[in-house]
Amino acid sequence: MGTKQLSSSINEADVRRADTLAREIFSDVANKWALLIIDALGERTLRFSELRDGIENISHKMLTQNLRMLERNGLVERTVHPVVPPRVEYTLTEPGRALRATIDGLCDWTHRHLGHIEASRHRFDG
Repeated sequence: MGTKQLSSSINEADVRRADTLAREIFSDVANKWALLIIDALGERTLRFSELRDGIENISHKMLTQNLRMLERNGLVERTVHPVVPPRVEYTLTEPGRALRATIDGLCDWTHRHLGHIEASRHRFDG
């Protein structure tokens, strides 16, 4: 997917329109791995291996792809320390921390409504 050029049009921020930068960003960050990475980082700085170990079932490839995407979108900062072997650390930027607050709300919503959703699934599948 190509990068959309930011325009002064208010429509560029409309996530419902397929041809907007907002939709592209929404699509990038609204996936389970991105959400879990942002949640795992929280207020901390973590190395790649710490992130991989902290997110169950994430592959090396998926973690790499999502960290690159989050860095590209300015939500994660990657710091390479000039040591041997290289030490790479990841931390949330200010916009990343702001998005984390939204993700925390989604996690809270999930916990509050888990019983209802589980019961609904049981009725639907039964």
